[in-house]
Amino acid sequence: MITYEYPLNERIRTLLRLEDLFERSRHFIALPDPQDHHMALLTLFEILEVASRADLKSDLLQELERQKQVLLSFKNSPDISEDALSGVLKDIEQAAGALFAMTGKIGQYLRENDWLMSIKQRTGIPGGACEFDLPSYHYWLHRPPDERTGNLAAWTAPLYPLRDGTAIILRILRESGKPQAQRAPQGMFQQMGGKTAQMLRVRLDASMPCVPEISANKYVLNIRFLAQSGHPGGNGASDLRSRTADWDVDFELTFCNL
Repeated sequence: MITYEYPLNERIRTLLRLEDLFERSRHFIALPDPQDHHMALLTLFEILEVASRADLKSDLLQELERQKQVLLSFKNSPDISEDALSGVLKDIEQAAGALFAMTGKIGQYLRENDWLMSIKQRTGIPGGACEFDLPSYHYWLHRPPDERTGNLAAWTAPLYPLRDGTAIILRILRESGKPQAQRAPQGMFQQMGGKTAQMLRVRLDASMPCVPEISANKYVLNIRFLAQSGHPGGNGASDLRSRTADWDVDFELTFCNL
C-alpha cells in the first residue's frame, strides 16, 4: 500500500515538511560519502528555513499541552491501557520540556556561524558550491567521515526538540482517524461537507497505476485519480500525460483530526 497525506491547514503542512526533512537528514548523516554529507548540510539549511516560522515553537508547545490534557482525561478509563497512556504522557512531557528549554530564535546558533552561512548563500546558486567557490568547504568534505558526521550531528542536534514534538503530534493525528473503504467510479470521488479534518490520508494498493489529486474545503472533498501509465524514459516528460483514470479506483480514506 502507498499512503498519500494531504494537510488541510498551514500548521500541519509545516509539520509534515519538518518530518520529511528530519528523516532525510537522518538518512544522509548516517552515510559516509562526502556527497551524502553535502546533501545532509543542504537539508539542514532547509530545516532552518522551515523552522524559522515565528510561532512554530509556541504552536508545538500549545498542542502538546492540549493533547496532554485530553489524555489525562482518559486516566482510570477501563478501555484504556494505563501503561500505554503513561508512555505517551511521558513522551509528551519530555518533548515539551526540551522545546521549552530552546531559548532565543530557532537556529540562531547556525546563523551566527559565518562559515555555514557562507555555504548556505553559495548553495542557493546553481553549482555555487564548487571547490573554487568554497575551498574551505572542499577541504571539510575531504575530512574523515567520522569527523564530518560529528560536525553534522552537532549542528543538527539542537533542533531535535522540534523533530520530537512534531513526531508526537503527527503520530496522534494519524491515529485519530478510522480508515474507510471507498470507491472512485471512473477515477472520480466526491464527498459533500459534514467532515472536519486537519489532514486526509488516502491509501492505494501499490500496484494501482494512479495517484490522487486532492482538493478539499469545509463544504466538499474532491479526489481525482490521475493515471500513471507513462514513464519518464523514452520520449521524455511527454510520456507522463495527466489524464483521469478510466476505471473504478478502490482506496482507503481517513479523516484525521487533533
